[in-house]
Amino acid sequence: MKAAITFCLILLSTVVVSAQQSQARPRVTERHSLNSAQTQEAERHLDGMGYWTGAVDGVFDSATEAAVTAFQKWQSRPVTGKLTLEELEGIRISAARNNRPAGNSAEALNANSFAGTRGLHNSSGPPRARETGYAHVEIDVDRQVMLIINADESVRVLPVSTGNDKPFMEDGQQSIAYTPRGRFLVYDKSDGWEKGYLGSMYYSNYISGGVAIHGHPNVPSVPASHGCIRIPMFAAREVSRLLKLGTIVLVYDKVSFVSAKDWVENPELKEAAMALSGHWDYVYYRPKNEPKPAVIKKARPKITRAD
Repeated sequence: MKAAITFCLILLSTVVVSAQQSQARPRVTERHSLNSAQTQEAERHLDGMGYWTGAVDGVFDSATEAAVTAFQKWQSRPVTGKLTLEELEGIRISAARNNRPAGNSAEALNANSFAGTRGLHNSSGPPRARETGYAHVEIDVDRQVMLIINADESVRVLPVSTGNDKPFMEDGQQSIAYTPRGRFLVYDKSDGWEKGYLGSMYYSNYISGGVAIHGHPNVPSVPASHGCIRIPMFAAREVSRLLKLGTIVLVYDKVSFVSAKDWVENPELKEAAMALSGHWDYVYYRPKNEPKPAVIKKARPKITRAD
């Protein structure tokens, strides 16, 4: 009898200890398998490279997920939004590359040697603006990211979702969900929610007709909009504050890029472009046997596309 009681007590003690150990482990969620210290380290590195992490507090929230997603997009890694040990190592490598000294000094040579052992030579560097020398915004359609560039060339990077290039009906006419490439200006804005016939937008910043940079609850890793540039909801209000009227926005892909330096050097050209920005809207369609959409320019007021 005593042996049976002793066995039961030992078994109960084992269960209690096991439960306590389980509670002490970092909680594993679908998109997060690191503890708070590891998460904070990842946030610190990402923030240092320019990714928009929100608070560097060790809490894996929507801002941290967006920063991880933007990192994966920039580095051409599989885009999952998950912060795992493998992603943390990738973040460490990219951050180390970002902090490497330049030149042929002993410090630089030692750092480059270390980089080779960690696989840094095969890793993309941190986000950099395509064009420098002035404050503006860039939308890299291929990478599906937005860079907010300051005059000192520092950046803040967010993931975006642009037009999916699929046909849809607009005003009784078939159009293509295409995000226009080129140089634009923020010519109109709206605060809070705005409803259009294709959906709703949050803190919209219009750059071309009804095409806007705006917050959206769904920012997938691939192009999904009707032409607008979706950004995560948590950043939409702050982005709207940063993107003043007249902010230059460059939208490009690997085959098309238009500089706006002449606008910076000659403000009168920018003012003229600003005066015309709200006078035209654009409808995109795909002619037969043509790989890229063509454009019809229509003289009409801005129409809230809302997606």
